[in-house]
Amino acid sequence: MPKIHVLPRHVAELIAAGEVVERPSSAVKELLENAIDAGASAITLEIKRGGVTYIRITDNGCGIAHEDAPTAFISHATSKISREEDLNGIGTLGFRGEALASIAAVSRVELLTRAQEETVGTRLCIEGGEQTLLDEAGCPKGTTLIVRDLFYNTPARMKFLKKDVAEANAVAGVVDRVALSHPEVSVRFIRDGREALLTPGDGKLLSAIYAVYGREFAQGLLPLDYSLNGVQVSGFVAKPLAARPNRTMQLFFLNGRLVKSRTAMAALEEAYRHAIMVGKFPACVMHLHMPNEAVDVNVHPAKIEVRFVNERRVFDAVYYAVKNTLQHNDPRPQVSLNRMSAPVGPAKPPVPEQITLPANKQEKKASFWGHAAAASAGGSRPSQRLQSPAQAYAHGREPDTVEAALARQVPANAVRTLAAAPAAEQGEEKREAPSVQASVAPQAELAQETAPFPENLQSDPALESGTVEKKQVEQATPPDFRIVGEAFHTYIIVECGKELLLIDKHAAHERMLYEQLRQGGGQEERQLLLAPVAVTLSKEAYAAVLQNLELLRQVGFEAEDFGGGTVIVRACPMALAQEDAAALLEELAGYLLANRRELIPEKLDWLYHNVACRAAIKAGDAATPYELERFVANLLTHDDIRYCPHGRPVLVVMSQTELEKQFGRI
Repeated sequence: MPKIHVLPRHVAELIAAGEVVERPSSAVKELLENAIDAGASAITLEIKRGGVTYIRITDNGCGIAHEDAPTAFISHATSKISREEDLNGIGTLGFRGEALASIAAVSRVELLTRAQEETVGTRLCIEGGEQTLLDEAGCPKGTTLIVRDLFYNTPARMKFLKKDVAEANAVAGVVDRVALSHPEVSVRFIRDGREALLTPGDGKLLSAIYAVYGREFAQGLLPLDYSLNGVQVSGFVAKPLAARPNRTMQLFFLNGRLVKSRTAMAALEEAYRHAIMVGKFPACVMHLHMPNEAVDVNVHPAKIEVRFVNERRVFDAVYYAVKNTLQHNDPRPQVSLNRMSAPVGPAKPPVPEQITLPANKQEKKASFWGHAAAASAGGSRPSQRLQSPAQAYAHGREPDTVEAALARQVPANAVRTLAAAPAAEQGEEKREAPSVQASVAPQAELAQETAPFPENLQSDPALESGTVEKKQVEQATPPDFRIVGEAFHTYIIVECGKELLLIDKHAAHERMLYEQLRQGGGQEERQLLLAPVAVTLSKEAYAAVLQNLELLRQVGFEAEDFGGGTVIVRACPMALAQEDAAALLEELAGYLLANRRELIPEKLDWLYHNVACRAAIKAGDAATPYELERFVANLLTHDDIRYCPHGRPVLVVMSQTELEKQFGRI
């Protein structure tokens, strides 16, 4: 048991001014670090009401001698340093000697401790910094410290505390980081009578990560083990496909101490360059080990920022460690296909499936084939004649699709406008075409099950409900236009009067979805997930989400607490793909955590932006001609849609006069 003594004044003045205890989590952090410095292999933490009314920490460390117990609660009393030279090579988590004195000054503290060589323990009670009891007591080897009624004598600090749930989550975040910093220590966390965390303490970092963040996060990690220029790098980094939308899961530990190092962060992200998407960030639980003399931890009151003697050595070690891991341990994505057995005997031509259509569909089908036959009899070339499905199979080839048939009959320069026919007839005729195609080639239906645009932009609810006339009166009619084509599967080229429109379909679709969310608040566009999605977050982000569940509900997310830093998503916006729900919630959690003081309308606006951006059709996605027509018609009926929520233009207009100037016609 090391001897506790009060530091000389000139040594105490060299120590960076320590933080006062401002909330329960800061008190828990100091007490856990003291337990680890005492050599404990098992630590139990119990809190009630977020740690405001009750904190108990029990460890099996070396304990405190009877004569040193009162001295431990004096400011600048410590057993970890004694001379000025010791500050140049600090190897313990604590060294200032201020934690116990600061905690005892604002609470009621009870200490039960017994040193390894003692047969009887010690009980010490302090209230508001004044000692009230010092006596012998029976207790196991180690130390138990109980803190009651934190800030009972300082109501000004009490008023700045948050709700009990928020304070408890802050304590849970501290416990998680302590458990990850020392996997050889078994950490047990009891929260309001329930066990919230228990790490095995087997010395394996992956076991601690599994206990803290769960199986899904642990399965997406790659191991690190590298040494360069005296810097040892170990731990785990996330696979590129498991990148996250923020940096909340980047944890760096230096000689067992949690630190924030811009050098290590820059090296980590530089190693992932060209391996993850822009806007994504890698996650890691990384341990750095280097000589104590090569780092200065006495530069920040919170002891979370450090200064390296040679930052280049740290950067190189982290960079090459991560780069080496990504090159050798990250496998390429594998695709497994079901192997089908070869058919026995000679191959037979497939027999088209017979589907019974309603009377109106059968009539349209007959008129379609009859019109095609008449067109072929009217002098079309043999290569352009449209054959029935039976004729096509008889000739040993697949039947013509509707698109191919229309392409042969309609000239390439024909004008197709929504104003050419009544809306009801056109909408009905457009929707009948897929039925004909399904009866001809059922295989093609599977390839077109997923349309690139949401359903609310492909079909008109008025046509299905029979209120066509009423909707035509309420909605503006789009001007006559002709879709010339699509460039790079990104820009729709439209001829509208004497103007040529170039439409960015992603930006336009994003703006339309954004306006729908603003008008409906996301309430009408919510879909229940068949399988709820579990999202694991850091404890701080987890607390931010729980505080804003109603805010998330307003934009279409139905989420609830699952415990242990995990949130269950049971519903998401209708226009959002299910696989994007978890990634978007992680992104929203990071934003809420970083901007928790902003006004709610600004938060909602940002949430609408992100939901619309993720749900909108992406550049490069293919779309059918009918989808493009419906999309352009919807866009041209809203003259106020000119920019996407991020400020990019939705369309660019080129007049016929300007185009003719370029070709020297005028």
